[in-house]
Amino acid sequence: MEFFNSALGKNISFVRPAYFIISGFIGIPNIKFYYVFLFFVFVVSVLGNTAVMAVIYLDHNLRAPKYIMVFNLAFVDLFGNSALVPKLLDIFLFDQRYIPYNDCLTFLFFCYTCLSMQTLNLVGLCYDRLIAIIFPLHYHLKVTHRFMFSLIASFWVFVIFVVLIAVGLLTRLSFCKSVLINSYFCDHGQIFRLACNDRSPSFDIGTSLPVLLVWLPLMFILFSYLYIAYALSKVATVQERVKAFKTCTAHLSLVAIYFIPILITFTMSSKIHPNGRIINLSLSSVFPPMLNPIIYVLQTQEIKESVKKLFKIRNCNCSSNLSNFSVGGD
Repeated sequence: MEFFNSALGKNISFVRPAYFIISGFIGIPNIKFYYVFLFFVFVVSVLGNTAVMAVIYLDHNLRAPKYIMVFNLAFVDLFGNSALVPKLLDIFLFDQRYIPYNDCLTFLFFCYTCLSMQTLNLVGLCYDRLIAIIFPLHYHLKVTHRFMFSLIASFWVFVIFVVLIAVGLLTRLSFCKSVLINSYFCDHGQIFRLACNDRSPSFDIGTSLPVLLVWLPLMFILFSYLYIAYALSKVATVQERVKAFKTCTAHLSLVAIYFIPILITFTMSSKIHPNGRIINLSLSSVFPPMLNPIIYVLQTQEIKESVKKLFKIRNCNCSSNLSNFSVGGD
């Protein structure tokens, strides 16, 4: 009860600043080139994820339950980068470091929601691989369109609920002194540490979020692949093992790209310079959404075949139109 009493106490006035200041990098010359680089990463991410979504939507052969989760991953990547990078460029390239209080909390909500959904999408894709390899005969019974839509909806509801709690607790804090956020966006941990009243509820939710949205998903993924490896070692030949693991390479690549930078930041946070922390977190926020569609196109046979087919259809249509034009001209 003390948690809620301190967070939701009545007849308490809170000191809320008109704005926060995003510090960004400190003492790095020509840092604007880094933000220009992030802009190009953003453009590639938008084009790649839009292309993946379009291919899945246009090709009826990609209507399997697995590709519903891939479509959701592309949507989250597109939405997340669109929420983060344009605002980041506005703050640092155009020197708009003063961000209004409400805008900052809104910015935080969308960034954390999308980052959290990325991890849960990886969990959903891992479950798909687990069932496909361990229970291949029951795959179409266990992994249905209805199940995948329900799983995605539950992920969204859970993430939005948890992040709303975190944002709601921030509104119960008073900021009496500094309003300088030592990060590249409205970072939850950096904001609640600026408070001058009881910040224990925000601290509790701040320590719970990584457990719920990083460590537990990662543990599920690791144990799933350990179980897959153990099961294949018992019943499969070497060729069958290689064939089975080839179907997991795209997903394992996404897991490595997403989790390794985050794990480095969490485990070495006390030894990393603030500028190094910002570079690591900013790249881990924008790089996976750029690389995800590239990896899925290159390593997923069905998507590669679909892209080739769509390009072949387009080339045929173009050739047909040119022929009709020539005939008409004659």
